[in-house]
Amino acid sequence: MARAVPETHGEILAAAARRFAVTGYKGTSLQDIARAVGCSKATVLYHFANKEALLCELMAPAIAVLEALDARLAGTTGAAAQEIAGEGFVDLAVRFRREIALLRDEFPDLLQQPAFAHIQQISERLIAAFAGHSGRPSAQIAAFVVLAGIAETCAEFIDVPDDELRPALLAVVRRALEPVT
Repeated sequence: MARAVPETHGEILAAAARRFAVTGYKGTSLQDIARAVGCSKATVLYHFANKEALLCELMAPAIAVLEALDARLAGTTGAAAQEIAGEGFVDLAVRFRREIALLRDEFPDLLQQPAFAHIQQISERLIAAFAGHSGRPSAQIAAFVVLAGIAETCAEFIDVPDDELRPALLAVVRRALEPVT
């Protein structure tokens, strides 16, 4: 039964995040979100044009931090690029690990949506930075493994305190990446 008072934007976002965590983005309908909030689908559509708009708003803070990291990496090379990429991406992944966990199984499909298409290019630049912009296959492989590993680890270890997870991840990053001179 729908409530008479329209629900707030924040309540709808929170319900969507919970539903996405349980059934995934593709497995969640706007009606599911409305039901979880206790409002009508029309109320959800009053606040959000569609499900993609809802997801975009949920992910906007994480994407803004990723874009800022990408901007910081512009023009860096070698060890400096590796250090900025390592610390920046670890900080991002630790801070937004719940969002990463929500989408980890659907990430490749989400990159096909127009609102998220630029994330693929940022990821490629981030891998290049992790590799210190080296053309060596071994450096690029290590960079790819580090990027994917950080994201997977943060999604898997949701309940580990930040002050334990961050230094553990940074230690792994520093051991895994080839030094660039």
